[in-house]
Amino acid sequence: MKIVIIDNYDSFTYNLVHLIQSITKTHVDVLRNDEFEIESIKKYDKIILSPGPGIPAEAGKLKEVIETYAPTKSILGVCLGLQAIAEVFGGKLNNLTEVYHGVSTDLKVVNPKEQIFKNLPVTIQAGRYHSWIVDKKSLPDCFDITAEDNEGNIMALSHELFDVKGVQFHPESVLTEYGEQIMRNWLIHNDLFELNLPSADNTAFQLNSIKSGLLFC
Repeated sequence: MKIVIIDNYDSFTYNLVHLIQSITKTHVDVLRNDEFEIESIKKYDKIILSPGPGIPAEAGKLKEVIETYAPTKSILGVCLGLQAIAEVFGGKLNNLTEVYHGVSTDLKVVNPKEQIFKNLPVTIQAGRYHSWIVDKKSLPDCFDITAEDNEGNIMALSHELFDVKGVQFHPESVLTEYGEQIMRNWLIHNDLFELNLPSADNTAFQLNSIKSGLLFC
């Protein structure tokens, strides 16, 4: 299994690296969001989109990675990564009136069948570091909301067709309960997505998919 983290210039990136390497016992490549060619990502099995400052539009090739590989790769977005996933598929972001920076709040699992929350309590503490949130009203129908906070804000989501998931909280933070188990559930499971879609190598298919709205719901 080949794993890459797209680093959005965030101090938490290497916390994710160390956590993933401790689980998988394999090397994890780290690529800064503006220092790689899109084609170089096709060799990886799993793609992690790291947290980061700002908004997705300011994060180099982050959204292009999602646009290109969502149909064919296993992708997990963390914080900014989740927000980028939502935007690529047509969702919008809201600026929170209350900034969460180094705050632990309740996270409620609203879909107990979601793989990343397998064998976890329905309510856990989650470490949060963000000032933006995905607007629930604009979230496309092809996404399942899998966790929320006490105010009903989206804390985790999963695409219904593609192996694309996101968490608004930081599983790598010491403020998050069961963070290692959440990452383990995503990294090591037997649920294979068998998509009847052309290979990511087919550039024409990718471009046509985006133009025709395949990546929108």
